[in-house]
Amino acid sequence: MTKPVGGLLGRIDRAAGGLAADLGLYLISAVFALVTALTSTLLPHRAWGSIAAWGYLAATLLVLTQLLLRRGPLATDRFRAGLAWLTWAAVALLPLVVEAVQRAGGRTDRAQEEVLVVEAMGKSLLEHGTPYLSRADIAALPIDEQLMGYRPYQPGMAIFGLPRALAGDHWWTDARIWFAITAVATLSIAVAILRPSHPFPVRAIQAATVLPVTALTLATGGDDIPVLTLCLLALALAATDRFGWAGVAAGVAAAAKLFAFPVVAVLAVLALVAGRGRRMLPFAVGLPVLALVPPLLVNADSLVENVLRFPLGHGLVTSPAQSPFPGYLIAQNLPGGRILAAALLVGAALAIGWQLLRRPPRDAGTAALFCGWGLLAAILLMPTTRFGYLLYPVAFLLWIPALRPAVAQQTHRFFRPTA
Repeated sequence: MTKPVGGLLGRIDRAAGGLAADLGLYLISAVFALVTALTSTLLPHRAWGSIAAWGYLAATLLVLTQLLLRRGPLATDRFRAGLAWLTWAAVALLPLVVEAVQRAGGRTDRAQEEVLVVEAMGKSLLEHGTPYLSRADIAALPIDEQLMGYRPYQPGMAIFGLPRALAGDHWWTDARIWFAITAVATLSIAVAILRPSHPFPVRAIQAATVLPVTALTLATGGDDIPVLTLCLLALALAATDRFGWAGVAAGVAAAAKLFAFPVVAVLAVLALVAGRGRRMLPFAVGLPVLALVPPLLVNADSLVENVLRFPLGHGLVTSPAQSPFPGYLIAQNLPGGRILAAALLVGAALAIGWQLLRRPPRDAGTAALFCGWGLLAAILLMPTTRFGYLLYPVAFLLWIPALRPAVAQQTHRFFRPTA
């Protein structure tokens, strides 16, 4: 067993058997959804808020009922976990389906731009063998369409755009539907894997499902959610000594988005410490490399243009990812700010890398700790970033308690101290 979280946060988390924190989470989320519905300038976000507010409100009322019936079956962790899953369906999956149906019916304001980009990647992959446009092809587009010509994702993301490329414009070919299917499947497997030692990881489930930053992202854009849940699955698999499958999950995530590469690096160190490197590394490294082969063979420069030049600010247009975090503010407001922000980012990466090598993780919970704080530092210091990226560090950090009990029972079996 692991020690419960201490300090003020631990006492808040455990108050009334966890129900007090549940109540605060759902109530604050309901307010956030309502404010989003009334004030957001992004129409897909407003549509999400108008539906999600009711789901969060219903969850709030159910938690109040739980508090009144503290000794009944409604007060158990089983019910709390079940409520989190049901709330996810109400505040993420239902709005997603509604927006997908409305979009298929002709509404053009029911999806964020990344959905269209992913679907364009699937079409390009099917027709040209690569999901990317070359710099010349992007330059030939009208100026107001050049931003949408960039596809700053790994090649594997194009898979989610194939249903629409193959079957046409239907609600069920919307890329978000397939993001959601992947997320539900991978998250369910992760929770099931951890169940023998942690039957109802309520906070872990909530972190990956009902937090507004997660639910809103899935319903309106969604490309980060399957990457996140694949990484969480990889951590759960590593926690239960399934390093080969952990490598598969992490490798698939890294084949879709660069944000998974820090997770691959941390899990690789954990696997090497555990003596499981040969199981994990071929999949964790091989799958992303394999995904790069087709676009490299078809047009290597288009891959570089989309995946490297554009995110680094050297494309024909600049990225709209401009949340006011320190890296962005430094890059925009100080002389030589972009270079300074890049130097700070590299410095943070080197510091975390040194700590990773000096005190490598010996369990999946510590690996999640490295992933969470490392990605938080990167998000805060990147010159171009989005507020929604915070879903990664938040989820990783809140999964730590669920991962450590699973590994604690096996520590004596496969972790050996190093000099």
